[in-house]
Amino acid sequence: MTPPLVLQALRAYVRHLPAGLGTPKLAARLSEHLKHHPLTATARTLDGTAFPVVTSDVIQRYLWLFGVWEPHLTAWMRSRLAPGDLVVDAGAHTGYYTVLASRLVGPAGRVVAIEPSPAFHQALTANIAANGCGNVRTINAAVSDTPGRLTFYTERSTNLGGTTAVRSRTVEASFEADAAPLPTLLTAEELAAARLIKVDVEGGEAAAIRGLVPALNDLRGDVELVVEVTPRTLAKQGQSVNDVLGPLRDHGFHTYRLANDYAAASYPAALRHPAQPIRWHGPVTEMSDLVFSRLDAETP
Repeated sequence: MTPPLVLQALRAYVRHLPAGLGTPKLAARLSEHLKHHPLTATARTLDGTAFPVVTSDVIQRYLWLFGVWEPHLTAWMRSRLAPGDLVVDAGAHTGYYTVLASRLVGPAGRVVAIEPSPAFHQALTANIAANGCGNVRTINAAVSDTPGRLTFYTERSTNLGGTTAVRSRTVEASFEADAAPLPTLLTAEELAAARLIKVDVEGGEAAAIRGLVPALNDLRGDVELVVEVTPRTLAKQGQSVNDVLGPLRDHGFHTYRLANDYAAASYPAALRHPAQPIRWHGPVTEMSDLVFSRLDAETP
């Protein structure tokens, strides 16, 4: 077992030294070690927030190791949000992006965090309180196209963020949650004020967008959506990426693709040089973070 002080020293090396000095390989080795020899600790993010973590789970492991999750998306959100904005975080999990958005929009802004899992919602509310985020409203529900009740499945405890309503081959845990369209879960004021709507619902993104379609014309002209699309999970339901892109394009939104590599070795370079989203005209064949904006440009 590697002593915690040694792990902390290696973590500092990975976080702060240039990406070319062996840091990608070291980051990968540290990630594997922390996965199989988990630490229970407090992760301090690069934004100064704190989250309790168990490093067997990939999101919690990367927060402890790198101080950030999805560095390209994180950097883009920092560049887009301003004090006073309103953010909707659909599929908030335990609150990394909720807390980040709360800090960025400040006391004059608001965040609505929506999470179906009772356990994750409890952790979400605890993390919001621990980080002093007084501008967040949480909703313990799932986002879909019609009201109802959904069953969710966790395939493995090493990827809790992959919890989905699409049953996997193996199931470690499951739970039920109420579901409703976003316009039902949000107030009319929240819909009209939203500057950013983030949808990360692990295969439920087509249903989430279908449920939002009746309200798209009521949104701000400069609203932007960030949607994680999962082609394989959509295909299991007889759906496709076009079920997400089509309705948004029909309402004047252009598509941009954010770089996103979940390999630990990619993080040192991404921390130092996060990439901007680029205009996307081609097919989407793998899990991708897509930005939808009415701005017609090569980069939003």
